[in-house]
Amino acid sequence: MPELKHQDPVYVLDFGDDENRFSPEWLQSVHSALDTVTAGSAPAALVTVGGGKFYSNGLDLEWLMAHGDQAGQYVTEVQELFARVLTLPVPTVAALNGHAFGAGAMLAMAHDFRVMREDRGYFCFPEADINIPFTPGMAALIQGKVPPAAAVASMTTGRRFGAPDARELGLVDAVAAESKLLDQASDVVRGLAGKDRGTLGAIKSTMYATAVTALRTTP
Repeated sequence: MPELKHQDPVYVLDFGDDENRFSPEWLQSVHSALDTVTAGSAPAALVTVGGGKFYSNGLDLEWLMAHGDQAGQYVTEVQELFARVLTLPVPTVAALNGHAFGAGAMLAMAHDFRVMREDRGYFCFPEADINIPFTPGMAALIQGKVPPAAAVASMTTGRRFGAPDARELGLVDAVAAESKLLDQASDVVRGLAGKDRGTLGAIKSTMYATAVTALRTTP
């Protein structure tokens, strides 16, 4: 399960070393960590990272198959996490230590910045190959973060992008060696940690108003 560590002023939310799929318990744990990050008024920034081979493989399809009657509520809760991270009133960066697939890649996209391990892992929206269309909110999230050409290349092909190609396309902002990934990601946001939270949250809410509205509309 996710674990939050504090390296003042940077909070590091470690998702864990499994596939980090979005079980209801996992979602609740992440929200609890975000509550801690955004409590108070001291300078703060957030880095998220996984362990081992995965950043996150996204939706918990096994749980969904066993709880089909709760699918609508589940997607609503996933999209609420995206909307919350998208508008979090502190700087955020995803440190992509490994594979980021589907909703896991969307969660990374909801951060302000993304730094990807240079030698291993793929960034991928596989929806076109697994016959799961994007919800309007998920599509708006991605399209609100990347140029149209990058949205087409990533959303309609199911292509798996390694770090160099992901950076060239604009899916991630930087690449780093595994040994330097967390430090480099932390450096991206450390100097921004003192931004006024009310102002930063308002700016993000305005920038991404279309995506936030779509994410918070029942699919």
